[in-house]
Amino acid sequence: MTLMNQLIVMPILLPLLTAALMLLLGEKHRPLKRRLNLSSSVLGLAIAVTLLLWVRSQGQAESIGVYLPGNWPAPFGIVLVLDHLSALMLVLTGIIAVCALLFARARWDSAGASFHALFQIQLMGLYGAFLTADLFNLFVFFEVLLAASYGLLLHGSGRARVKAGLHYIAINLFASSLFLIGAAMLYGVTDTLNMADLALKIPLVAEADRGLLHTGAAILAMAFLVKAGIWPLNFWLVPAYSSASAPVAALFAIMTKVGFYAVLRLWTLLFSSQAGASAFFGGQWLVYAGLLTLTIAAFSILAAQRLERMAALSILVSAGTLMAAIGFGQPVLTGGALFYLVSSSLALCALFLLAELIERSRSANEAPLDDDDGMPPPLESLHPPKGINLDDDQKAVIGQVIPWTMAFLGLSFIACALLIIGMPPLSGFIGKLSLISALFNPLGLGVATAAPLSTAGWALVALLVLSGLASLIAMGRVGIQRFWKPEERPSPVLHRYECLPIVILLGLCLALSLKAEPLLRYTQDTAASLQTPESYIEAVLGTRPVPGPTTHAAQVQP
Repeated sequence: MTLMNQLIVMPILLPLLTAALMLLLGEKHRPLKRRLNLSSSVLGLAIAVTLLLWVRSQGQAESIGVYLPGNWPAPFGIVLVLDHLSALMLVLTGIIAVCALLFARARWDSAGASFHALFQIQLMGLYGAFLTADLFNLFVFFEVLLAASYGLLLHGSGRARVKAGLHYIAINLFASSLFLIGAAMLYGVTDTLNMADLALKIPLVAEADRGLLHTGAAILAMAFLVKAGIWPLNFWLVPAYSSASAPVAALFAIMTKVGFYAVLRLWTLLFSSQAGASAFFGGQWLVYAGLLTLTIAAFSILAAQRLERMAALSILVSAGTLMAAIGFGQPVLTGGALFYLVSSSLALCALFLLAELIERSRSANEAPLDDDDGMPPPLESLHPPKGINLDDDQKAVIGQVIPWTMAFLGLSFIACALLIIGMPPLSGFIGKLSLISALFNPLGLGVATAAPLSTAGWALVALLVLSGLASLIAMGRVGIQRFWKPEERPSPVLHRYECLPIVILLGLCLALSLKAEPLLRYTQDTAASLQTPESYIEAVLGTRPVPGPTTHAAQVQP
């Protein structure tokens, strides 16, 4: 086993050990815990990037790493698998986690107990869900990340958070029950929970048991669709996300993607073209569920008044788009959906962070700042030079200086809005354009196809355009109310840790806009490998345990 294979387990072990250490430290060592949390999160991101580069450098045929934590062969033991998809999700999670934590350092990490330990446990659950290769451990990591998210959602207290948190806990406990029921039914039919082993056994299921198999898969899918925020199972999401503190809501932006990841992983493995009578089971229902979610979220965003609620509804727009796209089962479309996933997740994370700062600018509720870290309050205006026209209040009609804080918030809001709407030339436009292009060219650009675009395909194209128009109207209204409407109020004081993560996230989106080809090529390779799961199955089931010392001793005996 190579060193890189052993590195696969580190994204899980690192936050686990960090959380345990911070719990031992207690609340008296908050500055030390703050540094430990950030250092561990940055190191976890570095490990994720290293794993992604390793996967990419191995080539398509050797791009899967397998680690056996218990040194038992699949399907009997725990298996961790790293491929193109899981490596991409690890890096995306690490970026969002570091940015959310940087923002929390300004004020939110001191608003309650055990924030840093819960943050690391949340990361452990997220990383584990993306790496595990069997349903039982997927359930375990789901419960780990959900248990941490319960505490993070309530962090900072308040009536709205408690009310939304109770609904959030109840619906996720219900989804966990569905997860257990669905997994138990699949185990009863196939005698295994290992994903690769399931892919081999599903085509061999007797016809009399196929109805039970499909029922278990449908119940399991309902659990994932709840977590992905698909209508009508998403009534809990908007109140919970809009009530959470800004860094927690930003971290939650990746949590709906866990449900999407689980659906994509399982359905491309278990119900691929090699699944016999179960091939492509449920694909049409995923398309229709995604289209309905996209439709309702687009209408709802028009009625949203608060920016936090608008950001939460944009999560649903993203969820509906992604679910409908993967339901078609076309590799080119799935590749475009993965690019859209990366761009939308970064933009929505930035919008959740930005929403708090913009709302603070309305009330001029200055955050508590340290003397050495706080930025000085900006000047509201300067005396106009001679020759400038004055209004009735003796203020300059033209030439007034815009405070740098409001300029930063305004420009950042415009960038987030353009990304979410899908306006050119930013990466949000590239993501939507790749989806529309894939719908009209399912075999790729330059390849002729005789099959016309289906009704569902036309519906997705129309909704991609209309949802962007709805977001444009809603974002434009909020921008006018927050920045254009003349009101006399002081500019907010911003902490450097509040500005830095927003700059990082928007900078990454700008980099994706300028250098979209490498990521598009990566996501297309990822989609191609998902549609041909033979290499994944062979890698998982073909990995043998590492021989122990007793084995070597027995081999040298005469």
